[in-house]
Amino acid sequence: MRYVKPESFEAAATLLRDEDGTSRILAGGTDVLVQLKAEMVEPDLMVDMKHLPGMRDIAAENGGFRVGAAVSGAEMGEHTALKAMWPGVVEGVELIGSSQVQSRATMAGNLCTGSPAGDSVPAMVTAGAVARVQSPDGVRDVPVIDIPTGPGKNSLAKGEFITSIFLPARPDNASDAYLRFIPRTEMDIAVSSAAVSLELDGNGVVATAHVAVGAVAPTVLLVKDAGDALIGSKLDDAAIASLVSVVEAACNPITDKRGTIEFRTKTAGVLAKRAAHIAYARAGGQA
Repeated sequence: MRYVKPESFEAAATLLRDEDGTSRILAGGTDVLVQLKAEMVEPDLMVDMKHLPGMRDIAAENGGFRVGAAVSGAEMGEHTALKAMWPGVVEGVELIGSSQVQSRATMAGNLCTGSPAGDSVPAMVTAGAVARVQSPDGVRDVPVIDIPTGPGKNSLAKGEFITSIFLPARPDNASDAYLRFIPRTEMDIAVSSAAVSLELDGNGVVATAHVAVGAVAPTVLLVKDAGDALIGSKLDDAAIASLVSVVEAACNPITDKRGTIEFRTKTAGVLAKRAAHIAYARAGGQA
């Protein structure tokens, strides 16, 4: 195995594109190092990205924040302004693994893994987050929702990788929340999950809303009709009932040892309801 520490993103992309064998990127390392130790993978090339410009930075940009692909969950949790603007995104990232894992695990890595149960992904989707992708041919911006394509799969081509994720600006009367259900009290994989991001008008009425659910389909689902069900309301019983009904109808889970189709579907609706109430209160709404 060759270990390479390239001097630029362009050099890294070229290395990954031209490698005839298997290759892996080292940013957080919480997946690849475990896979190496378990002898699940034996890459021909390991490309270390952590040192490249911006990879470890959280930078203000256009009223929002650009989060480098090697920024750890622990670092995001300690960033007061980021956590105030996007608390749901941060709390999703902070649910990935143990405290030790948090010191290395990254939001971008969790996204690229392609797990339908990835904790950071639903809240990023409702935030309208955008990934900056480096390729051998240049740089492009891709909505986060378009990165995962199925369990363990993503849309990145050979030689492409994420360098940062942009979380856009939002007004003061807006917020988000993320919840998941797990069988154990911690360090487990979501059986179902939900994220809600919303904005209120001056009267505390929901003006815009986005709802996403995880672990109930091959990829995280942005359920547009569920967000629309909340618009024009103060989360009254009718709006919440409509939200739950739409979320349940959108679910397409599997039955496995961790949960049945029926259980995953039911809990997704419950989590969406609870996350909506949390986001509404955080945005300053009063039911």
